[in-house]
Amino acid sequence: AQKRSWNEILADLARPHPMNRLLQGDVGSGKTVLAYLAARAVASCGQQTALVVPTELLAVQHLRSLRRLEKDCPEKDRLRMEILSSSLSRGEAGTVLRGLKSGELDLVVGTHALLQEHVRFAELALAVVDEQHRFGVLQRAVLLDRGPGERVPHALVMTATPIPRTLSLTLYGDLDLSVIDELPPGRTPVQSHLLRAGEGERILAAVAQT
Repeated sequence: AQKRSWNEILADLARPHPMNRLLQGDVGSGKTVLAYLAARAVASCGQQTALVVPTELLAVQHLRSLRRLEKDCPEKDRLRMEILSSSLSRGEAGTVLRGLKSGELDLVVGTHALLQEHVRFAELALAVVDEQHRFGVLQRAVLLDRGPGERVPHALVMTATPIPRTLSLTLYGDLDLSVIDELPPGRTPVQSHLLRAGEGERILAAVAQT
């Protein structure tokens, strides 16, 4: 399922018009890996990727995952990536912003901070939005307006839980759909639990086990 979805994404990246694709898959199905491969494809052409997520915790997790995927790559072949969030100091944020504007960074992972007006890219070619239902249409449009010149970046939106608005966008053709309907071998199955008020001790026990 990952290979099928990747071939669909790669075919979109090769077309002359912008991709507008929804990547759907359960937690642990490998959506981040496909976003990473797309970023590598874009970087090989000297262009940039922005990965937008709704929370800083998720941004940190994504950056760790992306760097873990590169741990066996020679340093010269690794993507130049950083994080941009509201908790960065002014100096740290300034370094990231300069790297984006000059093209020294290949990929930035960030929160809504990436949507601020002063954020500029040298060659933004791919915008990836994780948990896309947490972002409005206008917020996504802000990022897609940051491409070089008149060009619109490719858009890849990812979700584990498509909501009616997302499904309707797919139904009416505004979004192409790729589905990862298999988990990678050896992946621990996802379990969902419903906990009610008064079950705090059970929640604490579950957190402690992880």
